Amino acid sequence: MRVLLHTPLKQPDSPVASGDREMARGLVRLLRRLGHSVVMPGLSRVAPGVPMVERHLALQRRARASAQRLIHRWRALPARHPERFDLWLTYHCYYRKPDWLGPIVTGALGIPYVISEASHAPRRAQGPTRLGHVAVERALAAADLVLSVNPRDLAGVRMRLRPGAHQRWLPPFIDARPFRAAAHVRRPSNDPPLLLSVGMMRTRDKLASYRVLAEAFALLRGKAWRLMAPFGERVRFTGAVPHAELPKLYASADLYLWPAINEAYGMAFLEAQAAGLPVIAGRTGGVPAVVTDGVTGLLTPIGDAASFAQAIAHLLDRPDERARLGAAAASRIAAHHDEAAAAHALAASLALLR
Repeated sequence: MRVLLHTPLKQPDSPVASGDREMARGLVRLLRRLGHSVVMPGLSRVAPGVPMVERHLALQRRARASAQRLIHRWRALPARHPERFDLWLTYHCYYRKPDWLGPIVTGALGIPYVISEASHAPRRAQGPTRLGHVAVERALAAADLVLSVNPRDLAGVRMRLRPGAHQRWLPPFIDARPFRAAAHVRRPSNDPPLLLSVGMMRTRDKLASYRVLAEAFALLRGKAWRLMAPFGERVRFTGAVPHAELPKLYASADLYLWPAINEAYGMAFLEAQAAGLPVIAGRTGGVPAVVTDGVTGLLTPIGDAASFAQAIAHLLDRPDERARLGAAAASRIAAHHDEAAAAHALAASLALLR
């Protein structure tokens, strides 16, 4: 099957690292693993994302015109042309970056329409986010299948689907092999435990998470620890690290930390656990779906620096517990969040469209 992959938020070849980019790349790998070909005809240029405010209605009309051009081009292609797709798959559809094209194109061509990772937020129905919210509702109403990766999105999405449409769970996933391989060459060390955080340097929620980290570390002055981020003699900031170099970075650490303010689920949590690291995270969004409290890590109240510091102190004092949690984390990722498990779930979901 030839699948058109549309990524309104971020293209798989984007030079800017993010979890969305890695998930888009992962979907490409999954589809190819299942024997499908993937068409990505530069749709970021067709519809680069429409701003939310009313004055940008002209850009919405431009996106619709782009959809019509895509329809005409598809119809002009020979039946077995490699760019004549059989299914449309949109990755990540929410009010900031809705899918303006999929419902129009698939409706005109009579092909299945699939959305992976959609969210519906009724509180965005008014004000400057209204246009994007309405576009999400239209996309969900047109979808034949929605693949949900965040448990908190399940109910909201389900209520917007038409009768006969399908919703299935697709667990967040990574290619765990490089992280497992790096973990196997981890060397014991007599140095103080090395704590690791991996995340984009951004304002808003990311900045809030970094502030919680800073507050928590201020409460750990009596403990022996080191952090990869020159803000202090025990802190080293690595700067941007290419994704291919992350496995050895995880494998060099003893504990992974991220407060996860308003985090959806966090690809770094999967990567850290695949490398055998126990995790300390804020209990928010879809994080409990990928970090099992007391089994693969510890979850704390969101934004509570004191509780976060207590959890860090607890595991700093208990190397055996760190080892137990890390081993369980690696096993859980291998069983439930590796690409093999995700490929099985995706294949079963796509089979519903036959």
